[in-house]
Amino acid sequence: MNVPAINAPTAQTLEAARLLLSQLGVSAADLISEPIDVPTFAVVIPDVRKTLSFGTLRTYNTHFNRIENEWADRRLDEPTKPELVEMAERVKSESVANGSRHGRGAVENFVGAVRCIYRYAEDHCWIRPADNPSRQVAKPSRRPSARFAIPPHQLADIVRVAACTGDDPELDCLILRLHTETACRRGGALALTPSDLDVDQCLVRLHEKGETVRWQPVSPTLMRHLVIHARERRAPHSERLLRYRNGKPITSRRYDHLWSRIGEELPWVAVQGITIHWLRHTTLTWVERHFGFAVTRQFAGHDDKEAGTTATYVKSNLLEVGAAVAVMTGERHPLVPAYQPDVRAISACAR
Repeated sequence: MNVPAINAPTAQTLEAARLLLSQLGVSAADLISEPIDVPTFAVVIPDVRKTLSFGTLRTYNTHFNRIENEWADRRLDEPTKPELVEMAERVKSESVANGSRHGRGAVENFVGAVRCIYRYAEDHCWIRPADNPSRQVAKPSRRPSARFAIPPHQLADIVRVAACTGDDPELDCLILRLHTETACRRGGALALTPSDLDVDQCLVRLHEKGETVRWQPVSPTLMRHLVIHARERRAPHSERLLRYRNGKPITSRRYDHLWSRIGEELPWVAVQGITIHWLRHTTLTWVERHFGFAVTRQFAGHDDKEAGTTATYVKSNLLEVGAAVAVMTGERHPLVPAYQPDVRAISACAR
């Protein structure tokens, strides 16, 4: 029996087929591949949490919980852009109702959390980039930071209140001095361990956002108090250094409690919304005024991407940061033994 010949499709037919598939959002691979079993939010979010750092999870977890509560049984390919936008508007409204001025930060974190989930889905080939609804939801534009360098007399008032009130003024003063001398972020202080102390060279190793690790000079006085604190409060060598008297490591709640208490004694602290990050602004502003941009950038732990090409040619180093710490605290630093302290420290925490 003769089998009739099958005519090959013409170029025009193939082009028409490609055009139709393109308009339908379908690829040729989609026609021959097995259907993808897209998981639900309840299945994916716990796995996403495991991939995040402590600080990132702390920022996003509220929004993860919301999505789990509302969309637990929904597949990741079901929500649409309008649904995400509607949820973002509810996040904004609730944030304003809880005291936020405009809710921008809450919406920004919500969008970041959603994108984090869908990025994980893309990596596992459950969602194609073209079908990712979170890519279509814009983050609100950031406004300039309202933070500024705290004047010396007000910084002295903050330290005085921390030293004279509360259930553990020794811990609170150590926290304030650590942040003032190093300009570290909260996550860096919370992650500090006794193994991160280079006692001989007066350096602390900071683990901060973006999985960055850097050595930061500190004064001999601060190093001595960190060592004493770790020993007296029984901090294991490779576990968190900052601890309560009972040996339990502190969390971010200690910071919230500290600034709430200071705000009760100093109303302007509560009105301005001052937090520990203001100390980073304060220290880096002082360093920039006295030692210039390159040293400030090194002091802050910023990378080349945040400073432009010029930073490649005007890099600073630990010796210059050590000199800045020596001037700021009025103490000699092992990295710059020739330094003769002749400038009075401006930092109230360095007294």
